[in-house]
Amino acid sequence: MMLSAFPRYAVGGHESRQTLLLIALAFVASAAVLQWRMLSVTARQGLPKLIMRLVMMMVVGALVMGSWHALFTDWISWQVFISHAATAGLLLHAISLWWFRREE
Repeated sequence: MMLSAFPRYAVGGHESRQTLLLIALAFVASAAVLQWRMLSVTARQGLPKLIMRLVMMMVVGALVMGSWHALFTDWISWQVFISHAATAGLLLHAISLWWFRREE
């Protein structure tokens, strides 16, 4: 999500926001490495399935937002489209995890 906002800031000339985003990205990457090291072997084996689900939901998010903007709005910049698509994909991923977890 953080990387999807980066092109918007680059084109908009928001250098201070870019800098803050890169600093936050370094902290998040460090936390991800620490969390990875703390995972058990069985939890690590489940990550490829979750990552594949996230990728699929990102593609669905891009299709949903592409359809939405094609039908209801004038064309926006590709930077805004990428940001909207990533947001939709992440929301769909979270909802799908919640929905299928609830069924079990």
